[in-house]
Amino acid sequence: MSEPLASWSEFNVAMVGATAALAGLLIVAMSVNIAEIMKSVTLPPRAASSIAALVLAITAAAFGLIPGQPVAVYGIEVLVAALLAGLFQLHAIRVVMREDSVSPFDRVLKSIAGVLPVAAFLGGAVLVIVGAAEAGLIAMAVGSVLSIVAALLMAWVVLVEVLR
Repeated sequence: MSEPLASWSEFNVAMVGATAALAGLLIVAMSVNIAEIMKSVTLPPRAASSIAALVLAITAAAFGLIPGQPVAVYGIEVLVAALLAGLFQLHAIRVVMREDSVSPFDRVLKSIAGVLPVAAFLGGAVLVIVGAAEAGLIAMAVGSVLSIVAALLMAWVVLVEVLR
């Protein structure tokens, strides 16, 4: 493991465990209300993008634990994972923006929670690739925390708001 990654190993171990557990809980929460969720046009893609952000956090943390890999390779791995997660987010945004019964401001609010983690990972990956490893790793750490926050918000929507 390269020096910049070695100093983040404890954080990465914690993030793999925490985000994997939260991803499982979010899936269970969605399964409890799946009938109500599927009645909504926007909830399934928003839930999918939330899980994709958690999977991105899990993937980035797990890749950061691979022994002996150069930090630039790690940046490329995270960049690819972030681009894939971004596809889920783009789909969710497109669906949310077509929701006519919701104000434009609310549509932006519904989208932003999913955009922030992916953007942090994308920015962090690019920084790592271009040689600003420490700044990039910090951005990815922020992305991990934002992924958890976004997932908790989605869990709240799925467990509580859906039944109001």
